[in-house]
Amino acid sequence: MRTADSDKEVRPLVGLRTAELRQIAIGLGERAFRGDQLAKWIYSKASTSLEQMHDLPIAFRDRLTSEGFVVSDLIVADHRHSSDDVDKLLLHNGDGQVFESVLLPYADRVSCCLSSQIGCPMACTFCATGLGGFDRNLSTCEIVGQYLALQSISKRRIGHVVFMGMGEPLLNLKSLLPAIEILHEEIGLSLRHITVSTVGLVPQIRELARLKMPIHLALSLHSPLDEIRGRLMPVNHKWPVAEVVQTMRDYHRATGRKVTFEYLLIDQMNDTPEQARLLAELVKGLPCVVNLIPFNYVDTENGWKRPSRDRVRAFRAILESRKVNVTERVERGHDIAAACGQLAGQHTGRFGRGRPLSPLPLAPSS
Repeated sequence: MRTADSDKEVRPLVGLRTAELRQIAIGLGERAFRGDQLAKWIYSKASTSLEQMHDLPIAFRDRLTSEGFVVSDLIVADHRHSSDDVDKLLLHNGDGQVFESVLLPYADRVSCCLSSQIGCPMACTFCATGLGGFDRNLSTCEIVGQYLALQSISKRRIGHVVFMGMGEPLLNLKSLLPAIEILHEEIGLSLRHITVSTVGLVPQIRELARLKMPIHLALSLHSPLDEIRGRLMPVNHKWPVAEVVQTMRDYHRATGRKVTFEYLLIDQMNDTPEQARLLAELVKGLPCVVNLIPFNYVDTENGWKRPSRDRVRAFRAILESRKVNVTERVERGHDIAAACGQLAGQHTGRFGRGRPLSPLPLAPSS
């Protein structure tokens, strides 16, 4: 991209590997180890500017700047900190097309939720992002940049990454796979601590199985019945329940990794005892976790509601009685619109209809 007041191209360093950073250093008249220093500042220390890299010669930093290099071209349009210590960033790269990232600290770990697209083309009827439409895929730089932006405001190391933000990750494998490799090779995250969530794109799941990357794969299932799932997720008309679940079985066999089935519970829609029993039969024999997610209100024309605690408990009890491993998502960040797509919809830009974007500094929350 280009800056607003200059024709000079902005060249982000985030998203480049150490070998590429060495070549940049050599090309600017420095020795290769200066590239290693750049990589350490960017990926180990989550530095947000060249000025912070005090062990690099000033002349080298000046040359980088004169050539248009920046650490990252991401701009923080909004930064919210919740009462339960969740941070949410609304980001863009200067074009005003916003996307979201969430920092999720827990007692035993720090996780983050990253976006893979601006908007989403899958049009799931319960999703705030899907209601906004689709603009474009995020670049590898933008994906990795989200992690680093969140790390720069976290007092603890982020050790887990989930791709459950805006977009369908498997529609953007061209950027996603290099981003995962950088998170692993440059930042040092375990591939087993990286989760990719999908609505169920069968060819792309097969491609991941072929690559045998030991990442954790999560399928948004939401019903064992094609009629119900089809109402919730248009993708089910192309790859119905039986086919996509079989593909998840194949993924497990290829990688040895336990899989997750995300199950959004909507009152009187998919939270019935019958569907709980059918779900248990559907996943029988597959090493998996069913993650129950009580519906978090999104303003749609469907009038869907969150089920009562009694209905959630009953659904879970049926699964557990049939030896299904069940978890229930701990919901956080309600007071800062932490659910995917909610904050973006409050701003102007392709996915916002509210207040205008203005840059904010990246600073730790108080």
